[in-house]
Amino acid sequence: MKFQPLEKSIMELQQAMENNEITSLELTKFYLDRIEEYDKKGPKLNSIVTVNSTAIEDAIKLDEVRKNTGKLSNLHGIPIVIKDNLNTFDMPTTASSILLADNKPSYDAFIVNKLREAGAVILAKTNLSEFACHGFTDGTLIGQTLNPYDLTRTPGGSSGGTGTAVAANFAAGGLGTDTVNSVRSPVSATNLVGFRPSTGLLSRGGILPVTETQDTAGTLTRSVSDAAILLDICVGFDQEDKVSAEQIKHVPPSYTDFLKVDGLRNKRLGLLLNTMGNDAEVNEIMEESINLMRKNGAEIITIDVPEFEMNRLNKECDVQIYEFKEQLDKYFAQASNCPVPNFQFLVESGKLYSAISGFMKKCAEVGNPSELEDYKDKLLNIVKNRKIAYYVMAKYELDALVYPHQNILVRHVGLQSQQGRNGLLASILGFPAVTVPAGFSKQTDEAPIGVPVGIEFMARRWDEPTLFEIAYGFEQLLGSRRLPPTTP
Repeated sequence: MKFQPLEKSIMELQQAMENNEITSLELTKFYLDRIEEYDKKGPKLNSIVTVNSTAIEDAIKLDEVRKNTGKLSNLHGIPIVIKDNLNTFDMPTTASSILLADNKPSYDAFIVNKLREAGAVILAKTNLSEFACHGFTDGTLIGQTLNPYDLTRTPGGSSGGTGTAVAANFAAGGLGTDTVNSVRSPVSATNLVGFRPSTGLLSRGGILPVTETQDTAGTLTRSVSDAAILLDICVGFDQEDKVSAEQIKHVPPSYTDFLKVDGLRNKRLGLLLNTMGNDAEVNEIMEESINLMRKNGAEIITIDVPEFEMNRLNKECDVQIYEFKEQLDKYFAQASNCPVPNFQFLVESGKLYSAISGFMKKCAEVGNPSELEDYKDKLLNIVKNRKIAYYVMAKYELDALVYPHQNILVRHVGLQSQQGRNGLLASILGFPAVTVPAGFSKQTDEAPIGVPVGIEFMARRWDEPTLFEIAYGFEQLLGSRRLPPTTP
């Protein structure tokens, strides 16, 4: 192989294929070899649930298409991993639950189909927190995924399998889902870029749901430019997801148009004080990041919005417990080859992951949410907080808010709570947010290069272009992406 794919961006890989320096077949084999070497052996990262048995065959076909008619898109021949709650017609979709081990959908999720149409190689399905219900990426099917930067720690969650896989160079990029923190938590913990778009920009069609109100898919990549390329392919209106209709006239020709080296210049950002914690290492990294942005043309003010305190938002706005049963029952009712008939079956099975069984039982006991005053109050609180967000950003003339995604280091394996995360704000507002590598904690025996820490930016709904400018500009200044020491 003339070309070394390790840590290369999607466009670098694409250009190498165009220059005949590498084929999609060779690239696919490269990633499969790394999965073999590091996922079930070596550090045993345990990020992959299923490897696509036709990946090699698919890569060969895509090489022929390139040879005969040229590339289909910037993702042509590029291997991508998919969180295992997105339907794939050629692999089971398990939500990392033993109860869904034999769930074999007859169709792809809408955004997975978009990837295939663009010529991507769907390489593998990745582990998640069972049913995307918690923040540490563990379940009854294959167990705990490890963080490649510190094997004693989790990779965050719930999209931690994708996070670990992309960080370890098992693929060029990946997809996840985000209901509260689930795309941004893993990227903060694994030195990646995670993009949670405006709710409605990516269809939820064919994805095992949690809530109608908060769910979206998102991208996990090693760079901001890779996120833009993936998002370009995956956007689109889907009749199966009515919220996706709201994106019409809000999608630019390409998000790559907003990858500007000086993207931070003249940007005005609001640092949310009540998202900060007491962890000295995280606070130091945040302070250095803020100072760096100021030196490079950004204006940053500190603001305090009491309504945006995370425990308060969780109590007053999070609707998971009210919508989960209804949404999953809709999925099961539409599934043609699913071994689980309904939500109640899950609860009564006695086979749910212990950390989520109590929560699932509460969801089953909720009843009809549309008849519950608590649920109606939470929906009203979401609307109120959205108005507050627009008002605050207008009052202070802000382009975006900024905060640490997690104000402590990602938690160790065995702890049952992923504390200190700040992702709920964007999730309940439906606003876009991107988490970008900000630095590393001090080196330890367990973390030879330190534990990654991510900084998050949130803009108004449909203002992904501004987020890409900010995130790309910040990334160019810092350049803190490092290969995990466990997967050289």
